[in-house]
Amino acid sequence: MESIVVNTEIAIFGAGAWGTALGIHLANNGHPTTLWSHRSADIPDIVRTKINQRYLPDIRFPDNLDVTDCLEKVAAIPNWLLAIPSHAFTEVFTQAWRFGAQPKHILWATKGLCSKSGSLLHQVVQQIVGQVQPVALLSGPSFAREVALGMPTAVTIAASDGAESDFWASCFACKTFNVYTSKDIIGVQVGGAVKNIIALAAGMSDGLGYGANARCALITRGLAEISALATTLGADLQTSLGLSGVGDLILTCTDNQSRNRRCGYRLGQGETYTEIQQSIGQVIEGVSAVEQVSQLAQALKLNMPITQMLMMILKGQKTPAAAFNDFFAQDPMPE
Repeated sequence: MESIVVNTEIAIFGAGAWGTALGIHLANNGHPTTLWSHRSADIPDIVRTKINQRYLPDIRFPDNLDVTDCLEKVAAIPNWLLAIPSHAFTEVFTQAWRFGAQPKHILWATKGLCSKSGSLLHQVVQQIVGQVQPVALLSGPSFAREVALGMPTAVTIAASDGAESDFWASCFACKTFNVYTSKDIIGVQVGGAVKNIIALAAGMSDGLGYGANARCALITRGLAEISALATTLGADLQTSLGLSGVGDLILTCTDNQSRNRRCGYRLGQGETYTEIQQSIGQVIEGVSAVEQVSQLAQALKLNMPITQMLMMILKGQKTPAAAFNDFFAQDPMPE
């Protein structure tokens, strides 16, 4: 289908790979779009070449996609899309909100929890904007480069207000970008955050040379952990079986475009996280999510063995090989 809402001005906070890809897509869909970047030094080259060489090399910007480092300028645009790492989400959102622009529509495409409190991001947003303001989020199996290239993609947009999800779906939908809507704002967020943890585990298993059987076992049991956490928090089980759950989980665990999978693979091969982080050069959301989700699981008295195993590895309490050997040597248990 063609986009229903046309010429809708949109501000995107975050000019990393994901924010840039969404900006290219929305601009190609007929919406004047402005990217906000905290990297002021990169902006002259982006403006000159119409390419974000750091994150999406060789993919040109449409003419109606601009970039700026002026937060006040983008905050004045009535439709906000946040595509910033979870550790910076609260700070950037709060700063933008303080300009007093009060946007009409708010959507985020960040997959993770609040770095300080471990809260779901809709709780962070509602604390700042209040319960009356409708908000939405986008998640699902979607690599940035493929979206920017216009390759077929399907995502979920969730909002408690159906009119809000419909607005954003109309902005994004086109012949190559299929949008499903949901009211399960909790389930969609949990899937997007926890799948990064499972991708670390799947990559680590492959780095250890454990093969396809082990990888598929981790994906399947990882889905059980996503479902258990989501439903305990009040989500619908069916959401975990959709695009934002099993769809995103399979994508992130099986393709090396995933930073989380690549990080896990290299940890399994003996590299340190510091070495990997410096090499990849972008945030690896799954690493911070491990501690946040582990603490949340403990508070809820939930058993999440894969998350707990990774917590021990990242804290240096076990080597990857020892932790995975213990995991697969568990006593028989009901599925």
